[in-house]
Amino acid sequence: MSRKACLLGATGLIGQHLLQLLLEDIYYSEVHVLVRRSLNQQHPKLVEHVIDFSVVSEYRPAIQGAETLFCAVGTTLKKVKGDREAYRKVDYDIPVTAATVAAESGVYGFILVSSIGADANNNNNFYLKLKGVVEEAVSRLMIPQVHIFRPSLLLGQRKENRLGEKIAQVLAPVYSLFMVGSWKKYKPINASVVALAMLESAKSGGKGIFIHEYESILNFTKDLHPE
Repeated sequence: MSRKACLLGATGLIGQHLLQLLLEDIYYSEVHVLVRRSLNQQHPKLVEHVIDFSVVSEYRPAIQGAETLFCAVGTTLKKVKGDREAYRKVDYDIPVTAATVAAESGVYGFILVSSIGADANNNNNFYLKLKGVVEEAVSRLMIPQVHIFRPSLLLGQRKENRLGEKIAQVLAPVYSLFMVGSWKKYKPINASVVALAMLESAKSGGKGIFIHEYESILNFTKDLHPE
């Protein structure tokens, strides 16, 4: 059976791992990526769509006919120089627009990277509130399968320099030892593990809205990629 996957956020920490998994896995015969600029990468399964993310119609050629849409897109306030409106255009407009087009196009599964602590009612944290609002918007759409991933600190090598995150990664093995019980969901996790769990969730076939935190993410991958 010919299956098509779409990916948003292919250049990010999770997205880079996920793209390689999608290209290597036999489940999908085509992998379409939506990007601002070319990845300059060649693969028989890879189809690249360089689009203007502010134009809804440009999403459709990539998304139509897909079985699954993976969304690992995101930015930081530092990247947008503290401009919350610019931040919202990336972290809200892109995933919600993509999910809306997916619903209209009959896409079966939408797999979203969110964040631990996402809460649409959190008025004290702009980042976590926005993540929660995105989760709610996507969940209201008529998409049969929605998997929402809420990792905490991501471990892995980013292209850009994030000093605070690098320090946290170095200290992660120490403070992770104290994260037990209800605190376990805040444990750092490798981006490669999250990417693999996203792929496995899409292949699970179940309908509904599923939210995955630390232990749930590991459950997808424990036999394939032990943490």
